[in-house]
Amino acid sequence: MDVEMIDPLQDHTWDRLALSHPDYHFFHSTCWAKVLCKTYGHKPVYLRCSQQGELQALVPMIDVRSPLTGRRGVCLPFTDFCSPLIFGDKAGAAAVMATLAQVARERKWKYFEIRGGRALDPSGNAAVDYYGHRLDLRGRTEDLFAGLISPARRAVRKAERSGLRVEVTQTREALLDFYRLHVATRKRHGVPPQSIAFFLHIHDEIIRQNLGFVAVASVGARPIAAAVFLHFGKRAVYKFGASDQKVQHLRGSNLVMWEGIRFLAENGFETIHFGRTALDNEGLRRFKQAWGTKEDRIDYLRFSPTAEMQAKNRGADSGLHRGVFGRLPSALNRLAGVLIYPHLD
Repeated sequence: MDVEMIDPLQDHTWDRLALSHPDYHFFHSTCWAKVLCKTYGHKPVYLRCSQQGELQALVPMIDVRSPLTGRRGVCLPFTDFCSPLIFGDKAGAAAVMATLAQVARERKWKYFEIRGGRALDPSGNAAVDYYGHRLDLRGRTEDLFAGLISPARRAVRKAERSGLRVEVTQTREALLDFYRLHVATRKRHGVPPQSIAFFLHIHDEIIRQNLGFVAVASVGARPIAAAVFLHFGKRAVYKFGASDQKVQHLRGSNLVMWEGIRFLAENGFETIHFGRTALDNEGLRRFKQAWGTKEDRIDYLRFSPTAEMQAKNRGADSGLHRGVFGRLPSALNRLAGVLIYPHLD
């Protein structure tokens, strides 16, 4: 197998090739690679694999190097799911695995991780897995709304009757409105927020390039809920959501989700993915099921680059950090996010 390393920050052919695969998604796009690399300083290791001139696979990887958490390859960090795109048969998938192991040895990765890696290893043990939820947007908007479970329909109608105004927009100001809600939401959940630089890169590299938007619900001039949607080709992902807990009864989160779905459907998108959900987060799972989605599992597979490749377990999250970050002032939580996230995920 011939392997060519592609720089997604410069190469103009990667997106076209990715879109030609039936399983492409937003996270395969070069704009997402630009956000990750510009925010964290990681190096892209994007592989184009071919055999006798025929494309066999596209493998997006990020070389994560940290003095705290070590060296590893991830497909891709801060990404809900992103499996390699395999164009060939099972033999081709095996060759891709061998190629990844060789790259891992050369780069001294302690492991490499594939997020949604069943195309490469259908029988492997997952290091960790999540729920995934997907909604088919093809069809009439009225039918999509009818497909919501009745409490979700009632929540949307209640939000509309409450006089909430929703704007679907691509402005920097809207993303900053989202970020303010995001900081408060993450604090409430006991998790530091991603850096403001991360979201500004999302605006510059994605939203401003007409590859995403923000839906913001407001009471008068006060934003109370917002959601960030990103898209590539005909497929979209709901990536972030945040809200003001003090006015949860107005159901702003339900309204921005519905308006995002409606906007995508009316503009010809085929599917929206709702991202990953932890298996123990039953509340978020029910929220995503409420929109008429189909549920599946997202398996994260880890492989050692030496000897027989074995999945390595991540270990359980004790949850102790949530009490700490939930009590910190917002400014310190933001600083913690800036310092911690380059070493994680």
